[in-house]
Amino acid sequence: MTEKETKNNVDCLIEANTEFVSLFADEPFEFESGERLNEITVAYQTYGKLNADGENAILICHALTGNAHAAGAITDWEINNARKHEFLYKYNKMFKGKPGWWDPLIGKGKTFDAEKYFIISPNILGSCYGTSGPASLNPNSGAKYRTSFPKVTVRDMVKLQKKLLDKLGVARLLTAVGGSLGGMQVLEWAALYPDFLRSVIPIAASASHSAWAMSLNKAAKDAITSDPVWNDGNYQVQPARGLALARQIAMISYRSFNSFSQKFGRELHAGKDKFQIESYLDYQGAKLVERFDANAYLYLADAMDMHDLGKNRGAVKDVLRSIETPALCVGIDSDILYPAEEQKQIAENLKTAYYKEIKSIHGHDAFLIEFDRLAEIIKPFLETIESSKI
Repeated sequence: MTEKETKNNVDCLIEANTEFVSLFADEPFEFESGERLNEITVAYQTYGKLNADGENAILICHALTGNAHAAGAITDWEINNARKHEFLYKYNKMFKGKPGWWDPLIGKGKTFDAEKYFIISPNILGSCYGTSGPASLNPNSGAKYRTSFPKVTVRDMVKLQKKLLDKLGVARLLTAVGGSLGGMQVLEWAALYPDFLRSVIPIAASASHSAWAMSLNKAAKDAITSDPVWNDGNYQVQPARGLALARQIAMISYRSFNSFSQKFGRELHAGKDKFQIESYLDYQGAKLVERFDANAYLYLADAMDMHDLGKNRGAVKDVLRSIETPALCVGIDSDILYPAEEQKQIAENLKTAYYKEIKSIHGHDAFLIEFDRLAEIIKPFLETIESSKI
């Protein structure tokens, strides 16, 4: 069986097929920091087809260690397709056959219907899954950028996404949707390009990163930079202990007291003198070391900490009040990282907003777990936007 036949033989309505495009070849991309860079690569996946007027598009924005693989199963073809991109290749090999992180929501007859919409899921700037970032090769030196890559902000991510959508022929977005860091991008979209989209759906996110969220990031970042192997970002092998510990710290904030109690309790791991929760955190840490770049983690964590909708615009509340784009703000009642109160405050200050809450024991990660509830919340909102004359 050929690679192409393997790709087409997947028992899945949608295939995971990452595409790569080089942008800003003629003029440099200017980062918010003022630094400039030519030829930025963007990795992305699409599902469905763009209609004639270019306005049936939906943008899916991913979280910290996520990527463009929002739907479809990973095949041998897709693994081979990513060979030139170290960490995407590792991710694909690790998760061969696995459906995308929002697969239950994307596809024929689903919330984001691929027969109705053109759905775009790009990998964000600064990541290590095919889009340019510190783990990418500098074409001038042939070596990885590492910490010489320009600092990245959420606004930079959104500006690059806009360039991608222009390249794909999208005239206007029906909506932009995402959770966590993805939700921060969505809010920035509403502030930066209000005329380009008809609605936004920020989920479990904030309008500006809180001291609480920054403190958790601080511990995770220090874990990486304190690892002797990190070597000021010039490591030859992953700073495994530091990156694994950073992931463990993050995983604790992604779940809740009830979630861990129900799943693990005080049970010991079979055959080991270790609690199940300890084994779980060890496993999560080790897996991230295998599939994600430590410098990319630091860059994206910094971008989250710098996220502030009000920066150079005024008070956050005033910025939110100036946004006319209709919004569906979704909170999670057990989220300790971005408490539901933050989503309520965003909704209260936006001109046209609806607030919905997911009740779940799973904490922040509920936006990657509670698919039925997400469908119940999002589908009616999309229908309302489509039927409006906005």
